[in-house]
Amino acid sequence: MMRLGEIFSGDWLREAAGRVIPILICITFHELAHGFVAYKLGDRTAKDMGRLTLNPIRHIDPIGCLMMLLTGFGWAKPVPVNMGAFRDPKKGMALTALAGPASNIALAVPVLFIYGALRSFPALYGTSFGKFVTDMTLGTAYVSVALAVFNMIPIPPLDGSKALFALASSDRQYYMLMRYERYGMILLVAVMYLGILSGPVQSVTSALFGGLFKVAEASAFIFGRLLRTG
Repeated sequence: MMRLGEIFSGDWLREAAGRVIPILICITFHELAHGFVAYKLGDRTAKDMGRLTLNPIRHIDPIGCLMMLLTGFGWAKPVPVNMGAFRDPKKGMALTALAGPASNIALAVPVLFIYGALRSFPALYGTSFGKFVTDMTLGTAYVSVALAVFNMIPIPPLDGSKALFALASSDRQYYMLMRYERYGMILLVAVMYLGILSGPVQSVTSALFGGLFKVAEASAFIFGRLLRTG
């Protein structure tokens, strides 16, 4: 049995923090983006419930947080949306849904820039703490991209399904699809359990992350030049 002192020893704590902190950062931005766009489109639900905040505690789901600790992947409390408050419910719901993945891609860009800058300082990366911070920065960027790609899968309740449903030819068809959204979770769990989409999701994530990583390379080049000429 692991003793309490061992649980909070350096290696275990660093590993747990290295998994959980990036996820907390990414899901906080993701859910905040949903609520912010909904608010701008006329729905005050998220604002009135205190969800327009960068405080991760407001977005944590207890079971999702536990899954983060156990598996390294979890989820947040979905931001409530009243699509009836939108002038155009289908368009408003689609934009609100797409805001989450878009925010994760937008977040990855400055985080990768910071990563490139940190790697330009060998003295920093050479320390245990410096390596932890640098690696966690890279992990945050990767998790952010992975979260964006995963959420674009067009299976309810993921964001991609809400964007796809907006293409329904009629309001009647749209609301019928939304009515059966709750059953999508069963399909999503089955797809994840069988690993049907693991390969494609990993490939898209790797390709997109590889493209965005050029930001880190550019940052490292800029700061490297500054250090050599400084």
